[in-house]
Amino acid sequence: MEKNRNYFIAIALSVVIVLAWQFLYMNPRIEQQRRAEEARQAQQATQQTQTTTAPADGTAAPATTPSGTTPASGGQQAGTLSRAEALAKTQRVEIDTNAIAGSINLTGARLDDVRLKDYHETVDDSSPIITLLSPAETHDGYFTELGYIGNEGVGSVPGPTTVWTAPAGAKLTETTPVTLSYTNDKGVVFNRTISIDDHYMVTVTDKIENPGQDAITLSAYGRITRNNKPVTPPVFVIHEGFLGVAGADGSLTEETYKKVEEQPYVLPKATGGWLGITDKYWAAAIVPPQDKAVETRYSHFTDGQPRYQADYRSDAVTIAPGASTELKNMIFAGAKEVPLVDRYEKQYSIPKFDLLIDWGWFYFITKPMFKLMDFFFRYFGNFGVAILLTTIVVKLLFFPLASKQYASMANMKRMQPKIEELKAKFGDDRMGMQQAMMQLYKEEKINPIAGCWPMLLQIPVFFALYKVIYVTIEMRHAPFFGWIHDLSAPDPTSLFNLFGLLPYDVPHFLMIGVWPIIMGITMFLQMRMNPTPPDPTQAMIFTWMPLIFTFMLASFPAGLVIYWAWNNTLSISQQAVIMKRHGAKIELFDNLKGVFKRKPVQSK
Repeated sequence: MEKNRNYFIAIALSVVIVLAWQFLYMNPRIEQQRRAEEARQAQQATQQTQTTTAPADGTAAPATTPSGTTPASGGQQAGTLSRAEALAKTQRVEIDTNAIAGSINLTGARLDDVRLKDYHETVDDSSPIITLLSPAETHDGYFTELGYIGNEGVGSVPGPTTVWTAPAGAKLTETTPVTLSYTNDKGVVFNRTISIDDHYMVTVTDKIENPGQDAITLSAYGRITRNNKPVTPPVFVIHEGFLGVAGADGSLTEETYKKVEEQPYVLPKATGGWLGITDKYWAAAIVPPQDKAVETRYSHFTDGQPRYQADYRSDAVTIAPGASTELKNMIFAGAKEVPLVDRYEKQYSIPKFDLLIDWGWFYFITKPMFKLMDFFFRYFGNFGVAILLTTIVVKLLFFPLASKQYASMANMKRMQPKIEELKAKFGDDRMGMQQAMMQLYKEEKINPIAGCWPMLLQIPVFFALYKVIYVTIEMRHAPFFGWIHDLSAPDPTSLFNLFGLLPYDVPHFLMIGVWPIIMGITMFLQMRMNPTPPDPTQAMIFTWMPLIFTFMLASFPAGLVIYWAWNNTLSISQQAVIMKRHGAKIELFDNLKGVFKRKPVQSK
């Protein structure tokens, strides 16, 4: 029994360390950054006006033509323009689909204006929709661009400053592609056909015609450039930054902004794959021509406007006189919806594109768990209910192990009188005591650590569920019942203002909501299902642990707290049934009496 408790304490303390790190270090930083972001968005909202697609006077977005082995961004001016001013500065083609509102910048044929119609900045549907991509001249410049690097004799090739021509009244929708054109000083014709599906995948097909007398050679490039990294601090459970897969059989490569600031990262040249920049819920990615070898690079530039860039350069392509060739790129710019990303991977044969979503180390648990939750959601229409039903399924899967765990505990309880006899017999002879106990376990066919394995095996399940709730966009702004309007955010109520009855705001560290309290109570009851440890230190840990967890989990996503509370409730019922079946006494009520019973005063 002693060894059993030691395992429980070691496991619990390891979880406490993770929770403490989140509670004491990450949450204050996240709260501070959240307030800064709200202030920035409020300031931006006062400047933002409706996007216009009419041609505007003025020069094209300043940039330098890519040069060198891999395209660079060029010395862009500091992001001092408002978004509305930047959009009005150049000629544009409007984008209007069910999922996206925005425009294509005809200077550079950049995709630098994308807003996501289905997603709002807050739970309130009247709040502004999410802005993903913005022109380079703005503070939050973020765009994608495709172009070429030409060898001698090709003439000028499409790049950052190239002004493309669009048909009058052109408008990109799901059913109406747009073809842009550019003819260089050597007569080489570039026709770029841009189409978009009903969500976030843009297909760009370039047809290059060489009417001259000499062969021409050029290389394609593509880049995703952003001026700033996310305002929220990085969290250990999710990757934000550069990512991609080099080659059809390549593995996922992830690089943080900080590491790329120190040194560019160049991937080996490979055929197939993709590259991009990801945030928690959104991403921009380029899928280069899958039949051409490309070199991928993640970089940080400090000339002019500081910026981060993921780019590729393909091997050179030669076009004979009078001949033409076609190159196809795809651009993803939108929300990382799980079914959609999976569909794109299969539909376009994009290697490992599902890893655009950070499923983590427990990928083999995390993704199936989401699939199960999504299955229940489609039937019941509520992700909170889906979490409850998923918990039941997990408990059923672990029932055989749990049965062994509680059976082992029941057997240990039956052996308690004999263990006490051995303690009295051997006294301070710990070696003799251990040998006698091992002999007793052998005779009674008891494995003293059998009860630990179910808990150990369930820890990855807990962290996998945490990952699902924290990183999947399906959980963002997903309501439960009552006051829970966002399962990915903490419970918004607090005990310290009587759950909103008192008219004042509570400091962040005192936001102890209804669900964390329910979780703490169920954890307390579950721990009281077993006898109080005789060791004073262990007893103190077991007594205070529910309270500590209540405070720490209060700042975690409400969906995770609901899961833990429901899991505790099921565990209490499960343990009671199994222990009763094995003839072991259920200690809950006696232990509760002991907690509230006045301790006798010891006489001196």
